[in-house]
Amino acid sequence: MVRAEEVPPAAPPIDLHGIPDYKPSPLGMPGLFPGRVVAVRDRNAIVRNRVSQPIVRRLLEQAMKELTGESSARDAWAKFIEPKDVVGIKINPSGAPACCSSPEIIREIIASVRSLGVPARSIVMYDRYSYEIDIGSYQVLLPPEVQIVGIQDAFSGGGVGYEPTVYCDANFFGEWETRSYMASIVAHQVTKIINVPTMKDHSAAGVTGALKNLAYGTFNNVARSHRAPHSFTNPLVGLMCTVEPLRSKAVLHIMDGMRQVWHGGPLTQVQAFIEQPGILLVATDPVAMDTIELEAIEKKRRESGAPSLWQHDPSSLTADNRIFFHDASKNLFFRQPGHIAAAGKLGLGISDLKQIDHRLRPS
Repeated sequence: MVRAEEVPPAAPPIDLHGIPDYKPSPLGMPGLFPGRVVAVRDRNAIVRNRVSQPIVRRLLEQAMKELTGESSARDAWAKFIEPKDVVGIKINPSGAPACCSSPEIIREIIASVRSLGVPARSIVMYDRYSYEIDIGSYQVLLPPEVQIVGIQDAFSGGGVGYEPTVYCDANFFGEWETRSYMASIVAHQVTKIINVPTMKDHSAAGVTGALKNLAYGTFNNVARSHRAPHSFTNPLVGLMCTVEPLRSKAVLHIMDGMRQVWHGGPLTQVQAFIEQPGILLVATDPVAMDTIELEAIEKKRRESGAPSLWQHDPSSLTADNRIFFHDASKNLFFRQPGHIAAAGKLGLGISDLKQIDHRLRPS
């Protein structure tokens, strides 16, 4: 570990290269409903760690109608998806099997997209690492015609699956490769992205939400942005989300709050730190969504006597992963939950709680 009492390094210049002359879409972040976050909840949606497909279907339909003001779920989905679209579903399998994007929710999203006339072969569920998708067993739980894509092998040093002309360039800690490239599937194949993050904390970023799931799941070579105990997830997460065409293609965010990890994220398997509140959040504004998520995890940590995600106390740091995973008072990095508000300043959404239209609806 870097000595904790050292002054945090200054953020380096970050050079962004998107697709030249890409025409921004009005559906892109913050989308059609800036500042609006719909939360629907049913404690019976998950019982003894099993997610109820019928309840998830009802919750998602209710949330989509509330978000859009439409009287039918089909009309609500039609605001974002057209039959000609190639639809990417960006999941978060990190932390599988204990906490990952629930296959039950993915199945309902697929069914809703297909109801609009999008063929199953034009739906692509994807994430960065194939092996994490394998652990989640998505291949046997989704319709066979749906494409399931792992962008790269976790142990490959190459840029397979990435577009070499679309990247973020920054030298954070003197690393030899200073570029992070956008996935080719995002740059060229899909026309719309439905982002399905999970509700959990993150040892470096503070939380893994809609913003980080998009940014760090779309670009490669991102672990270089944090070296214990310091992290440049703020501002890198938000900046990556501004790069076209990612910004324009990410039209809808559906946060899986069936499970909520309040310590040990993103990879913990420790059940003591995983609640099962049975919540779905839906928004077009990822900043507002992550702000609500951050408040929820902060509340749970306070109730459990754990320090705030904002705490930067050198005595709380440990270099031992085993200690971090089992002690909620310890962390590996000085967390950076400020990446959410920073993304708001970039125009990706609203981070002021007083300006967020948070609609919490009972089932």
